Amino acid sequence: MELGRDLKSRQEVRELVEKSSKAQEILRKKSQAEIDRIIKAIADCGVAHAEELARLAQEETGFGNVKDKIQKNLFASKTVYEAIRDQKTIGILHKDTERKVWDVGVPVGVVAGIAPSTNPTSTVLYKSLIALKGGNTIVFSPHPGAAKCTLKTVEYLMEAAEQAGCPAGAVSCITIPTMDAIEELMKHPQVKLILATGGEAMVRAAYSSGKPAIGVGAGNGPAYLHPSCHLKDAIEKIFRSKTFDNGTICASEQSIIYHKNMEKEVFSAIEAQGGCVLEGEEAEKLSRWILRCNGTMNPKIVGKTASEIAKMASLGEKAQKAKVLLAREDMVGDEHPFSREKLCPILALYAVENEEEALRLSCEILYHEGSGHTFAIHAEDGSVVEKFALQVPVSRFLVNTPSALGGIGASTGLFPALTLGCGAVGGSSSSNNIGPLDLINIRRVAWDTEKQVPKEHVASVDEELIEKITEKILEKFR
Repeated sequence: MELGRDLKSRQEVRELVEKSSKAQEILRKKSQAEIDRIIKAIADCGVAHAEELARLAQEETGFGNVKDKIQKNLFASKTVYEAIRDQKTIGILHKDTERKVWDVGVPVGVVAGIAPSTNPTSTVLYKSLIALKGGNTIVFSPHPGAAKCTLKTVEYLMEAAEQAGCPAGAVSCITIPTMDAIEELMKHPQVKLILATGGEAMVRAAYSSGKPAIGVGAGNGPAYLHPSCHLKDAIEKIFRSKTFDNGTICASEQSIIYHKNMEKEVFSAIEAQGGCVLEGEEAEKLSRWILRCNGTMNPKIVGKTASEIAKMASLGEKAQKAKVLLAREDMVGDEHPFSREKLCPILALYAVENEEEALRLSCEILYHEGSGHTFAIHAEDGSVVEKFALQVPVSRFLVNTPSALGGIGASTGLFPALTLGCGAVGGSSSSNNIGPLDLINIRRVAWDTEKQVPKEHVASVDEELIEKITEKILEKFR
């Protein structure tokens, strides 16, 4: 009897996890030098196939553009490798001679890697590097809409890794992506940790699986233009961020907050950068394309250019030639689509009276959607930066940088990563840009630090006790 698709997918997951577990038993015994040779091979493979995989991802998903996806693949392989190359993750990591404590790196085991459709190939490159750097193996669950390019990436990586001494099955991918397969993977007893990147429902499923999970939250970061900023530079950076791979990075800006008395200069800078501010009926037309009836983001606009979206919404010629589409907004909530996350070149415009209103509005936007993720500020006044940094509920607070690139660590000193934790405020287990040290456990070896009793004192105490006990025994026989 032939198994149905769902049963086949479950069986495939069981076989992949079993093979991955056996590979991990071999991998965990390898030295730091052996592990490092493997991840170097993976990184080199990612660089060699960056363009091919970018084209495959764009063709299969229809999201983003090849040029920026190439940069994402290079970032996920070369940049991430440079950041983790010298990290110690295997064996004794540190010896504290004063406290008499050693830190020993211990792999978590088999990792379940959930890959999204927006960044499929780059996510596989990145997650494979950080998982194997810690001595772990990883089984990927691809998004059904990006299964081919995800599988091809895994095939390239596994071939390169095996040639460098990696056991077969250390990096693998489900070929029959179904909901049953994902459930089987996340709940499999040999899977020890879930590294989830995807939509809200997927991340929630990871956290409710009963397994340790590292996930992300929704991104909906505002960008605040303080009067002290270099306005032209700020708008240029926001547009660079919002158009990078057509806005598919969740750390990209979703709204611009500016003071009312700056509006003329702000709109002039927007127009100079190729933006189109929609008014009245056109803004209303576009708003109907942002969300589906169930309140979730409309997948038809994700990763599309502003021009493509303008044509979908039957907007005018000016909008169809724009790089970014913008519309005024003055409210926050599910019934206000421009206030929500939009993984495409669409931005909301909020005009405020002063700093206090900008701070209140920024927090309101993030608490509604995007808590713990990312916030951008453009300001030269350090006191304003400090004031906002102490109160805005995010894990990445970015100053004078394109938010999409700054959030992942491409244009800032943050750890380069494509999984961005949102901390407790965002429902995540970590607020880090996730790296290898998030995927290992630390075993502590600790020596006794109590003051030792001199031997002669111990001896005298023993003799005294013996004499007392002996005397008591003798009294019973007298």
